[in-house]
Amino acid sequence: MSDPIETPVSRRLASVKNIIIVLSGKGGVGKSSSSVQLALSLLSLSPSNRVGLLDLDITGPSLPRMVGLDIPEATVHQSSAGWVPVYVDNQKRLGVMSIGFLLKDRGDSVVWRGPKKDGMIRQFLSEVRWGELDYLVIDTPPGTSDEHISLLTHLHPLFSPTPTRPTIPSSILISTPQTTALNDTLKSLSFTKKLQLPVNGLVENMSGYVCPCCNEISYTFGNNGNTERIFRDQNHLEVLGKVPIDTVLVGLLDSVSKGEMNVDVERTQKGIEGEKSNGVEGGSFPLLDEYSKTASSTIWRSISEKLVEKIGMRRKEIIEKLGSINQS
Repeated sequence: MSDPIETPVSRRLASVKNIIIVLSGKGGVGKSSSSVQLALSLLSLSPSNRVGLLDLDITGPSLPRMVGLDIPEATVHQSSAGWVPVYVDNQKRLGVMSIGFLLKDRGDSVVWRGPKKDGMIRQFLSEVRWGELDYLVIDTPPGTSDEHISLLTHLHPLFSPTPTRPTIPSSILISTPQTTALNDTLKSLSFTKKLQLPVNGLVENMSGYVCPCCNEISYTFGNNGNTERIFRDQNHLEVLGKVPIDTVLVGLLDSVSKGEMNVDVERTQKGIEGEKSNGVEGGSFPLLDEYSKTASSTIWRSISEKLVEKIGMRRKEIIEKLGSINQS
């Protein structure tokens, strides 16, 4: 059995162990904030984990603002090995890439047709020098549009892992509990099936409201089991967790977006050429430290643990399958 054809994208992402694509059939369900929380939760699972955040919402990039990088100093640097992501922390454990870093004015609109979007996505996947990553979290726009088709087309060679290229792409779905949002998200599930993208499960976001005083959760939209009925019972997809509206988290992300939590971009970008994998000494990561104090972090840590377990099981199955093919 011959190896799949190598491409610039597959060669670049060979150093990324796992790719998790965040999908939602409907806008406004908190997909970008979920991507940020997933990345932070994966970092919290192990002090050695390194995570990348890729913003593929070309016309509405929001990740730079959510991690405190919506500042003029946060720009993409060019190295001999490609574009260098902008790092949130001194240890270079969380790197971010977004078209927001490439705009002269962060308030500029991006009005592009499909082919230009495809070219930008190809560059993000093939020219960003992530280095060794445990997880690459990809935030996508709502729906099933040009960005999704381009992304999965370029990632297609990775759908057939080899012993020398074990990167595993998979996805999670984000929805709110309203029936309209759930039905729209079913379209994303149908999309993943058509393109054979594994789905690890669904996260129900904004499922209730957590009291900032006592941490008691009130289910403002009703805890009627719609999500379980539609996705678990009818479509055999696990509901990984239910995340309530957390005013402490909202306040944290708001302060970060306003620049009230300083990110020392100059320091995190030092040593671009030839830096060690553990980055700059110091270990300062205020965003992760503050996020760990929120009620949401506990729920997302549980979700991340389930994701890691599912991905590990899929990796084991793939390795066993590769071994049996080689023996035959």
